[in-house]
Amino acid sequence: MANVTFSSPRMAKDITVYAVAGDRGTVLAVAKQHKIPIPFDCQDGNCGSCVVEVVHLNAPTKYSKYGIALTEEEKETLRQIGKISKDEVYEAEVNDMAPRHRLACQCFVRNEDILVRFEGDETLPAQAPHITHAAQIFKGGIRIASVDEFLGYAVKIEEDAAAHFYGLAEDMKACGNDDVAKLFYQLAGFSRQHLKEAKERATALDAEVVVPPAYVWPDQVTPERTSLMAADPSLSRLDALNAAILGERRGYEFYLALAGTTHNAEVTALAKAFAREEKEHLEILEASITRERWTLAHPDMPALD
Repeated sequence: MANVTFSSPRMAKDITVYAVAGDRGTVLAVAKQHKIPIPFDCQDGNCGSCVVEVVHLNAPTKYSKYGIALTEEEKETLRQIGKISKDEVYEAEVNDMAPRHRLACQCFVRNEDILVRFEGDETLPAQAPHITHAAQIFKGGIRIASVDEFLGYAVKIEEDAAAHFYGLAEDMKACGNDDVAKLFYQLAGFSRQHLKEAKERATALDAEVVVPPAYVWPDQVTPERTSLMAADPSLSRLDALNAAILGERRGYEFYLALAGTTHNAEVTALAKAFAREEKEHLEILEASITRERWTLAHPDMPALD
């Protein structure tokens, strides 16, 4: 039996599974069996999409020569994607030393414990964002009757979010918390882009954007605002991400709720379009939170490349 530990910023924690040595099972096959999200495509060693780093835990050095079985196809693919050096090719061919990177579909599990690290595509999370019951509550009984009315709400949400995140970014920068400031500048950029799209849609439809008053929102606060109101030099990036994602999720759910309650087909289509864009922002934040947790849990590991 061999212990195979999978580690990735795409997963909330490392996962260790048992694999039967000698059954000709590949690392990718083991990953698929246990629903580990290693990206893959051709499964023939030609595309390079399933590249991983394999650390041999039982060996004197972390890149063991034990059971290397590196084929010409795998070497060529690793060359093409820049994941194997000339020195590693030499060591593989002359001394049977395994290179740092392997293709999961070509690397067979042997009678040894290994750590398999992989990056994955953070823009494509395995699951859709979670929907809470807060959507109906935060919507506050609003039922949009026209495209003009919908765009007014969208403009107000994005204006408020852009100003909120930009203000937080400036405050964080002023107190020296540059890492968190960078995150909030990015979120402000998302909202400004969405605001621009809302105004462009209004212009194209010759709609008059009438921004709704503050009292129509529960607690007079638009959905995407976070609970953070002032700079905190001790605020960590993970704390900021966790606060920000609550606002992004409310914005996503708000648009979905509008789409589900309006009787206007045009409003439904627009609300779903805005929800899709909010979903993309939400997925980026979810992936960033997973990556940040992984980084904090592995302070001694080098960055994935």
